[in-house]
Amino acid sequence: MPDNTIESSDTQQNSRWLQRLLGEDKQRRNDHRSPFQRDRARILHSAAFRRLQAKTQVLGVGMNDFYRTRLTHSLEVSQIGTGITAQLRRKYPELRYLLNSMSLIESICLAHDIGHPPFGHGGEVALNYMMRHHGGFEGNGQTFRILTRLEPYTPSWGMNLTRRTLLGVMKYPATHGQLFVDQQRPDIVNHRQLKPSEWPPVKGLFNDDKPIIDWVLAPLSESDRQLFISSEQSHTHLDYPHLKTRYKSFDCSIMELADDIAYAVHDLEDAIVMGIVNQNQWQRDVVDQLTEIKDQWLISEMASIGGKLFSHEHHLRKDAIGTLVNGFVTAISISANPQFDEDLLKYNAELEPDFAATLHVLKQLVFKYVIRKPEIQMLEYKGQQIVMELFEAFASDPERLLPVNTRERWLAERNEGNNSMRVIADYISGMTDGFASRLHQQLFGSKAAGIMELSSEQ
Repeated sequence: MPDNTIESSDTQQNSRWLQRLLGEDKQRRNDHRSPFQRDRARILHSAAFRRLQAKTQVLGVGMNDFYRTRLTHSLEVSQIGTGITAQLRRKYPELRYLLNSMSLIESICLAHDIGHPPFGHGGEVALNYMMRHHGGFEGNGQTFRILTRLEPYTPSWGMNLTRRTLLGVMKYPATHGQLFVDQQRPDIVNHRQLKPSEWPPVKGLFNDDKPIIDWVLAPLSESDRQLFISSEQSHTHLDYPHLKTRYKSFDCSIMELADDIAYAVHDLEDAIVMGIVNQNQWQRDVVDQLTEIKDQWLISEMASIGGKLFSHEHHLRKDAIGTLVNGFVTAISISANPQFDEDLLKYNAELEPDFAATLHVLKQLVFKYVIRKPEIQMLEYKGQQIVMELFEAFASDPERLLPVNTRERWLAERNEGNNSMRVIADYISGMTDGFASRLHQQLFGSKAAGIMELSSEQ
């Protein structure tokens, strides 16, 4: 099916999902692109997307040129997402009207990490703590904000993407205010004492963006909307105190599977190449944990694939990685929830149980040996300190220290009685790891070093 073909059993309803917040009448010469092809182009050409090349994925940027950044991770998620879509088109021809655009899935996958701050989870927790009295901070909420407000494709409506693309990036479709559970923790005395486990970000959108959230969800019936944004206490993550949303859109479910596959398999590849994970750990923490699975293909592959994964011949490792990705992509089905009327909410993509269990085990392996590795945690901790100290400095005297454009936004928000602190979070979260480090050095480093750094950039 051509990518610019739009099909729907309800033309009027479909057209509402193609709408943009700001009406457009661009008369460009011989431009026959679909709305989702336009969305993809805006994301690819945005400054926020380019900055992902200098933001931490798991291993710190600059540790080695081989390892993945947020940018290469997003490209891999996009490739896996389109692979999932192609498979589902073949399996479910009756639902092709929901799978009518590869560009839609590409757009959502490319954009999914665009709001993550410098220094990975450390930067996210740091900003969340500094924004604790001002609506919090979370990477997915910032992604939505960049797409709908901050990226200067339009004066004040961000990239002005289609409603359906924005629905697809809403991993957690409720606001901070609807999900936040106050733990009544006292503020920390010193930034050095901040423990990420005690200040987890609320996985949701920002209260400041509620008018745009309401616009995205406007085509839904009231019952669908209330069910879609409903939440519950998490039972799978006992250390997460806040409420969690229960549902995702169909497009978002594809993106999230692609994200999980890329994280578990490709970050595992980096860890193997770097020597962080060895074959004994693979056997103990993966193969020995999967004794309950029944799928014969999985049983056979997991028993033998370790030899290729840990081979010194690179092509064998790449073949093993490709085999794993293909196994997951081809084990995805579509489930239906009859509680929803809207097809974009009724249907979700999901992994077959044995493959879901295997993916979970792989993710736990990466978390145990890579994320929790002391050297990685030290880098995260250092980034955490940099972000908090930058925020403290800018918040102490915004009119003096913020760059001109950001200062003007801060003044406008303050004068209108809005949340001006959100502007400071916007500014810091948009920084790359390297820029944040240099700026911190200018503000807090030795006098000579700061002057030399400033003069070299003028």
